[in-house]
Amino acid sequence: MKANSLNTLPPDGAPLPHAASTAPFEPYATEVMTPQQERVYLASQWQLMWWKFRRHKLAVVSAFVIVAIYAMAAFAEFLAPYHYTTRNTDFIRAPGQSVHLFHEGSFIGPFVYPYTMRLNLENLKREYEVDSTQPQKLRFFCRGDDSYMFWGMIPGSWRLVCPPKDGTFFWLGSDRLGRDMLSRILYGGRISLSIGLLGVSVSFVLGVIIGGIAGYYGGRIDLFIQRIIEIVQSLPHIPLWLALASIMPPSWSPVVVYFGITIILGLMDWTGLARSVRSKLLSLREEDYVVAAQLMGAKPARIIGLHLVPGFMSHLIASATITIPKTILGETALSFLGLGLRPPITSWGVMLNEAQNINVVALYPWLLYPVVPVIVIILAFNFLGDGLRDAADPYR
Repeated sequence: MKANSLNTLPPDGAPLPHAASTAPFEPYATEVMTPQQERVYLASQWQLMWWKFRRHKLAVVSAFVIVAIYAMAAFAEFLAPYHYTTRNTDFIRAPGQSVHLFHEGSFIGPFVYPYTMRLNLENLKREYEVDSTQPQKLRFFCRGDDSYMFWGMIPGSWRLVCPPKDGTFFWLGSDRLGRDMLSRILYGGRISLSIGLLGVSVSFVLGVIIGGIAGYYGGRIDLFIQRIIEIVQSLPHIPLWLALASIMPPSWSPVVVYFGITIILGLMDWTGLARSVRSKLLSLREEDYVVAAQLMGAKPARIIGLHLVPGFMSHLIASATITIPKTILGETALSFLGLGLRPPITSWGVMLNEAQNINVVALYPWLLYPVVPVIVIILAFNFLGDGLRDAADPYR
């Protein structure tokens, strides 16, 4: 019986078999990788995050929706048919005008039918009837009837769509002063969306600084900061919003009120971010590169800002993305209750303030249209935050 296998015993005195390779040793030999494996192994963390984020289809679509909404708000002067203060006293609370392409079977391009208004003396309601015999073509890439200042700096008068000559174009209807709802929604989005970004910036700075101090130093400083956070979180937010907003005197200019509301909303949302920053720093402050920076004489502010915070910046971005819709909703709620922004500034909350009366809503339901972009932007930010939160840990 020959001993040529590990499963058989060799005869007495014969050398034991072994599985070592007799080929020459190659110290620089590596396992052959496929191009796909090599691409993954050599990718940076940000590339891995991007690849994982792209697989979250709902988050990608939400990102495009958010970019589109912010772009429309940024170019509101060009996209809006009217200025948000333009009044048409002959068309107060007029319903929306539908856009048509065909008139009596023939294609004539985008047009609207004019309204004829009569006052119903029984219920004192303005009633509008569509005159389907006189189509009025819309004008595109035209000079509007009024000029504007783009972002308050550049004069202009060009608009994407203009109402017909000697006609009107109220796609979403008009309000109690005869102002176009579509134009006011576009202009109002600029205020509501910018408050979300500025409010999150305030809470982001406070959360990183206060949470960084608590997580880096620990001990009594951490204990003191945690008690402050617990006190702030125990306060009911809505009554506190109302109390702080009511402190602002009515004589303040709309710009001052705008920044005041922004600061109030930012001061209420920093606690959650501060706790997440603290927990991360508690686990990272004992790392070797932190100890090396301390031995080299780096100050705590430099260690926190340049060494610790960038290590979990992806988590901070995801947290900030989820916080933005809370700030937008807070401004909308305050303005809806009449304690936030006030005219002549227009925002989605200010526009919804006119829809508080249920009788008005029953007669003129298009006054509730500003709630649609609020719902869309909040859902989009939440879906985007979910995608960023999953992508923040690409190794999971």
